[in-house]
Amino acid sequence: MLLYIHIPFCDSKCSYCAFNSYVDKFSLRKAYMNALIIQLKMELLRFKVTTDNPIETVFIGGGTPSTVEPSLYRPIFEMIDPYLAQGCEITSEANPNSATRSWLEGMFELGVNRLSFGVQSFNNEKLKILGRAHNTQHALQAIRTAAAIGYKHLSIDLIYGVRGDTKALLKADMAQALALPIDHISLYALTIEEETAFEKTPEMAQEELELTQWLFREITSKGFEQYEISNFGKYRSRHNLGYWEHKPYIGLGSGAVGFLENRRYYPSTSVDHYVQHPCEMTTEEITENALLSEKLFLGFRSCVGVDKVFLTVKQNNQAEMLCQEGLLIYRDGRYFNPDFLLADEIALRVEGF
Repeated sequence: MLLYIHIPFCDSKCSYCAFNSYVDKFSLRKAYMNALIIQLKMELLRFKVTTDNPIETVFIGGGTPSTVEPSLYRPIFEMIDPYLAQGCEITSEANPNSATRSWLEGMFELGVNRLSFGVQSFNNEKLKILGRAHNTQHALQAIRTAAAIGYKHLSIDLIYGVRGDTKALLKADMAQALALPIDHISLYALTIEEETAFEKTPEMAQEELELTQWLFREITSKGFEQYEISNFGKYRSRHNLGYWEHKPYIGLGSGAVGFLENRRYYPSTSVDHYVQHPCEMTTEEITENALLSEKLFLGFRSCVGVDKVFLTVKQNNQAEMLCQEGLLIYRDGRYFNPDFLLADEIALRVEGF
């Protein structure tokens, strides 16, 4: 059982961001955090959360969780505390410019034991192009401060495939990242989404396969295992793995998504509406074929793999052919993809039979 908490407030809107986030809703922060409590009470019942069916991981994302002071999170932590599994991984995202020492100390006191910093680059010019509100010095200071406070696991996000990226720039980013006390890196190729500032300039995304392959080799050679197409770590995020393993998850907040058995639950994406009606949501029924398709795409793009029992006879035959071609590996009843960059193609080839 996973718990995701969405914080929709942002101090700036990045040029590439399509997430449910707002820069003009800060006056609703307290009301919003109270609404989360109301929805949480309902979800604990819906998902039958107990000490025998505990919350294994918590992830606070956004938006920018570091724009909300720790005291406003406290009631949520107090409510979930009896249901947290022993050694529960509790992650919060943070922006380097708003993750002050007092915020970092406050969240650490509440029980957050993993931080994911939205760094994106250590190059100030690239940060300006991406519309980030922080600079390189903000990132370095926030990460080092978090380590000094005692956070056990630290992760950063980096973006590549941006117009102007060169091997030298990316190599400098990697060198700076590896010099920091982190044990996880998420590498995301820039994608152009609708209703973002970059929508009108799609040429900003310029991923080159050769450069991507080099970047992946560079980070894995430094001891960061690639356990999903975009995630590398000396430590594997258990929350990430839970999604790819298709575990049930509570989606708390405006724009979050919950998943249980064959249903998804969508609270309102309007922060104003959510504050007034936190338990009102849309439900989506997921067909067996759609669930299988998700298991294939998630399994082949990660270390999770795909259990052969989910596949039809024809799909298993196709998977075995891919094993003979060296495109899949069969081990302990599961098929694994050794090259995540081919994940979609492989999933489509298996699913089509």
